[in-house]
Amino acid sequence: MAIETLPEPSLPITTPLRPRFGFLTSTPIIATATICLGLIVASAILAPLLSPHDPMLLAPAQRLKPASAQFLLGTDSYGRDVLSRILYGGRISLIIGVGAAVLSIVIGLVTGLLSGFFKWIDAIMMRIMDGLMAIPSILLAIAVVSLSGASPTTVLIAITIPEIPRVARLVRAVVLSAREEPYVEAAISVGTSLPKIMWRHLMPNTIAPLIVQGTYVCASAILTEAILSFLGAGISPETPTWGNMMAEGRAFFQIKPSLIFWPGLLLSIAILSINLIGDAARDALDPRMKQREGGK
Repeated sequence: MAIETLPEPSLPITTPLRPRFGFLTSTPIIATATICLGLIVASAILAPLLSPHDPMLLAPAQRLKPASAQFLLGTDSYGRDVLSRILYGGRISLIIGVGAAVLSIVIGLVTGLLSGFFKWIDAIMMRIMDGLMAIPSILLAIAVVSLSGASPTTVLIAITIPEIPRVARLVRAVVLSAREEPYVEAAISVGTSLPKIMWRHLMPNTIAPLIVQGTYVCASAILTEAILSFLGAGISPETPTWGNMMAEGRAFFQIKPSLIFWPGLLLSIAILSINLIGDAARDALDPRMKQREGGK
């Protein structure tokens, strides 16, 4: 007598929401944030075309010049064009922000999936994550940079390490909830391979919260990079970054406050825009928020 094999469970009961980009213009504030962030990203990408001068070129005879037709935002204490350094500084900050978000999400996703599915891995990995979270992120980043030397790669790693536990705990919480669903239990009962269970049934549930978390990690990484550079523990001072520009300009703040104002303004707008877009993404991707809006 042939034994019939149960078919593999089909799609999950609670299918994850596909990201829709309509939320980027859902309100005037979010639309303004999207435009501002888009302009900052575009100016950073096109910095070689938009920069009127070499951001690294030293011209002592032109130091601390006011805004003019030749130097639209003036020059710094070494005669370098402030506008050109701001444009190139945005490239470093955005690369580190996006890089930290991607790395922390990838590593945190793997760690969270394994910890949420295997109890023995959870007992080990979560204690490691607790230990990392117990150390202030800025102090951990300074320690890593001090031991390994200041470079964009080192700063990126130093900023990513404190963000991994937050992503891992988020994924773990989602997996612990999803693994109790009937479709996951059915997949286990029919002998579905472990990689397929994680890839097809568990990981899709983490996409929406990871998109939101990624925006917060990106904003936090940009701010942390600026803090490290401002404290002299980040990227080498001659490299144009917003934090380095503010660190160099603080000695001349009373003479020329614009040396701090312009990079600080771009830094604030970038972080605020990313956080606003993250809030909008959370409201758009969270089904509970949609149910609340529908009930009103």
